Amino acid sequence: MIDESKLKSYFQNKNILVTGGTGSIGQQIVASLLAYNPRKIVVFSKDDSKQYLMKQAYKQHDNIFYLLGDVRDYDSVEYATRGMDLVFHVAALKQVPVCEENPLEAVKTNIMGSENVIRACIHHQVKKVVNVSTDKAVNPTNTMGATKLLSEKMFKNANRKLNNHNTLFCSVRFGNVLNSRGSVIPLFMEQARHGKDLTVTDPSMSRFIMTIADAAQLTLKSSYYSKGGEIFIFKMKGINILQLAEAVQKYIHQKGSTKPKIEQIGKRPGEKIYEELIYTHELEHIMDDEELYVILPEHHNTYHHFKQAMAPSIRSDQVSMLGEKEIIDILKKLDVEKAD
Repeated sequence: MIDESKLKSYFQNKNILVTGGTGSIGQQIVASLLAYNPRKIVVFSKDDSKQYLMKQAYKQHDNIFYLLGDVRDYDSVEYATRGMDLVFHVAALKQVPVCEENPLEAVKTNIMGSENVIRACIHHQVKKVVNVSTDKAVNPTNTMGATKLLSEKMFKNANRKLNNHNTLFCSVRFGNVLNSRGSVIPLFMEQARHGKDLTVTDPSMSRFIMTIADAAQLTLKSSYYSKGGEIFIFKMKGINILQLAEAVQKYIHQKGSTKPKIEQIGKRPGEKIYEELIYTHELEHIMDDEELYVILPEHHNTYHHFKQAMAPSIRSDQVSMLGEKEIIDILKKLDVEKAD
């Protein structure tokens, strides 16, 4: 694992752009960066209300700046990348059902928006760019996953563009991020608080999970390690959707509220029963350390401190699963954080 002092030295005095910086993950990346004293953090997003709230929350920091704009608009992205050393590209349409219903909108944001980021970063010779992707990009069955797969390929290919002389591009693949906007835990908790049934799509459904803090740290470390063209993946546990619902039932009952029922509603369009982290053809180029996998653009005998990965777990139904006590501990912690 990397020494914190090296991260601080890497990010200190850097100018850093975070697209989608007002979202759950974007805000956590900003919060994590502050510990390393960057010269400037630019938060780029199209949501003026979230920008206003974020300004209030971080008003004591004089090195955070806010730009209203959309990654679909090249001129806005080009302006935002001027003078930047590092870019974290988080902006995307991420909700599977929404993307299924609006595939062209997903293409405009996740693919065309990514191309705008790539072009602008090459034009301004940004040093490193990290693209936030998802495990849904592996063997995709939905529009969101398909667009993120293409964005991964675009960011990998950007390292070889003829006009790219100095910019390094890489991607990170996230699992489901606990308590992020639109994720299942806030949904279950909201349903329980209002006396509604917990809606389980399929009792055998499983997902890789990570905390928002883990997601942010993976993104920052990937920027530090990147030499261009890699895909970084955090080593994650799995969670079964039915076991999660049952743990929420128990937790709500422990708090003295009525135990909600569980309603099975069926798989939503484009959803998979399990997620995958890695394509089989990527296994020959994969290395790891204690916390990360890295898929290299080609075979390397050495890469930082990483070693050749041995039989990595690539399916969410085949990894170590969170148990009931672990899930309830997470729910308690999230409740405390919400209260704070």
